[in-house]
Amino acid sequence: MDKKVQNLEKTKKTKTEDKFTPSISLQDLLEAGCHFGHTVSKTHPKIKPYLYLSRDGGQIFDLIKTKELLEKACQFLYRLSKEGKPIVFVGTKKQAKAIIEKTARESGAWAVFERWLGGTLTNWPEIQKRLKVLAKLKEEWEKGVYSKRPKKEQSQVKKEINRLGKLFGGLEGLTRLPAALVIVDVKKEMTAVKEALKEKVALVAITDSNVDPTLVDYPVPANDDALKSINLLITEMGRAVKKGYAEARKNGQDKS
Repeated sequence: MDKKVQNLEKTKKTKTEDKFTPSISLQDLLEAGCHFGHTVSKTHPKIKPYLYLSRDGGQIFDLIKTKELLEKACQFLYRLSKEGKPIVFVGTKKQAKAIIEKTARESGAWAVFERWLGGTLTNWPEIQKRLKVLAKLKEEWEKGVYSKRPKKEQSQVKKEINRLGKLFGGLEGLTRLPAALVIVDVKKEMTAVKEALKEKVALVAITDSNVDPTLVDYPVPANDDALKSINLLITEMGRAVKKGYAEARKNGQDKS
């Protein structure tokens, strides 16, 4: 094959690998109910550019804009993960927990799905200490270090592992501040949002019609309450992260 042709093919391949292409269509967004916002009375003034109309007292999102901003958010997450940078998915409301945990696990990212512990970002050195304690206890337990200890001590150690696991389990293996948080429900996770802003951690979030999208670097205006909407949007962001981390591994990048 001619060298010029080889170089051209190589360039095309590189350009393709440098981009994540979402597979979600406008029809997918519509069927998942992503267009349904809150009631008109709860509308945040700064979300108005992303609204299409109000119907029966409720707001309807402009799904063309939602799709465009989802693509930008996915591309941003893809670039970060391709560089091996840590990303944490955050969603502690009932309908988001399982999706957040599953997406983080499958994509190779981290997650907070039980509750956001104040200081997770702003007091990161202390969080690191607790993560190390959890890792050490789990390792010792698996090696049978406590197998010959009194039953009471074994029970206490197991309880501590469970307690720390519930608080920090989704962050195990994280050794530095995340480069970005991916959030479901900005209002509910406002503590996390404020900490991210203070520590200059990038924010990607589903922003419903009752929140200020300007708090977020990459807002995705959509329904943050419906299970189908959350699942569709978060899963797609997870795909972007998964692809990025896969390429990071090929390039020898450490994502922790």
